[in-house]
Amino acid sequence: MSSQATTVGSTAYERIKKDIIFGSLAPDTKLKLDGMKERYSASISTLRETLSRLASEGFVVAEEQRGFFVASVSKKDLVEIANLRILLECTALQTSIELGDTDWEANLVAAYHRLHVSEQQMVIDSDAAKETWKRYDCAFHQALISACNSTNLLSLHAVLYDKYLRYQMSVLTYRGAEAVKEHKTLFDAALNRDAAKAQVCLEKHITRGLKHSLKAFDQ
Repeated sequence: MSSQATTVGSTAYERIKKDIIFGSLAPDTKLKLDGMKERYSASISTLRETLSRLASEGFVVAEEQRGFFVASVSKKDLVEIANLRILLECTALQTSIELGDTDWEANLVAAYHRLHVSEQQMVIDSDAAKETWKRYDCAFHQALISACNSTNLLSLHAVLYDKYLRYQMSVLTYRGAEAVKEHKTLFDAALNRDAAKAQVCLEKHITRGLKHSLKAFDQ
């Protein structure tokens, strides 16, 4: 495959995945290749490869004789994703705190600062700031575990986090001061190298976010 084709494929992958995560492509939507050619500036063969890749990650479903569909959503799936997040992220967090150097600390401080600023913007205009806020929220959680010394774990976590983010975008209502406080407690525990406290904070943070999302899911 040429470098140009690779670039087109990567761009299509990122754009389609983003549209699924942020709801532009709704759950169960049939993905018609002819209609997607112009929207994503990609060939039919590139789109097939891209959708097959997204199917392997669980964002798309490939049905024989019927084509590609955006994956469905369900409360059961959301609970499973959240529990897997706790399992992977808490494990990675402990190792990251133990192994993290000064560069890890600096990256964590920067990620927390950007998140905190975006949280303040959410108070002013939650609709306008939502996408930026979740991007910085993701970056903060990635910074926390970035020193875990496991490429495989980080790769699995990235896919899982995007699946969790998809649910948050579909039912999201801002938790406000509670979430801000949780992030600050988690940040302080990590910088103080208190892995046990950080793990407890992280599990509570994810669990409370899950409960919040489940309530919104029913509305």
